[in-house]
Amino acid sequence: MITDTQLRQVMPHVGADKALLYLPHLNATMAADGIDTMLRTAGFIAQLAHESGEFRFMEEIWGPTDAQRRYEPPSDLAKRLGNTQPGDGKRFKGRGPIQITGRFNYKKYGDLLGVDLVDNPVLAAQPEWAFATAGLFWKSNGLNELADREEFVAITKRINGGTNGLADRQKYYELAKKVLGENFIAADFSTPRAVPEAAKARAVPHPDEPLQRGFEAIHEDIAEHGKPH
Repeated sequence: MITDTQLRQVMPHVGADKALLYLPHLNATMAADGIDTMLRTAGFIAQLAHESGEFRFMEEIWGPTDAQRRYEPPSDLAKRLGNTQPGDGKRFKGRGPIQITGRFNYKKYGDLLGVDLVDNPVLAAQPEWAFATAGLFWKSNGLNELADREEFVAITKRINGGTNGLADRQKYYELAKKVLGENFIAADFSTPRAVPEAAKARAVPHPDEPLQRGFEAIHEDIAEHGKPH
């Protein structure tokens, strides 16, 4: 787990109010998803710090920009994100500290958690579910095991399909290891994340591909098809 003091040392720009709001959900998620060692915690916190701008952004700002218009069907990007209906791009924009994006991912992680994120997508930005989806993504992609071996670049690639922002991520990682290494407190499993019984029975899949998040998926699409227009 991570304390308020440790969190604010790793993320100096996180506000006191947000730290107070998010910390219980962050620690509950880490306990539920086996993020229970110093190395696992440091890797997880570092990636979330980069992805969310130190918890300043739990929801993608919508323009729509030219790039965001590619979320909308019938584009190839929309197809990969599972967006099939008009308005799905905005409806299922990036939310949460790891920015799940697209109808496919909202359904996948909502089903695993026993919450309807398809009909209620705004819930994905609420602390309870925002951190829960991030924890499930981390666990289901084998990132705990990579963290044990300190394979931080491999973790980054599984999160975004490449090494975007690697230097910034590594900066947080080294800082998190230093801060947590000085006084690491093991996760408290006495208060696990509340998940309905139906969701507990479901096996967490281990996908072969990284999470198709909007920002990285757009860059992949541009690389394949050229500059958006």
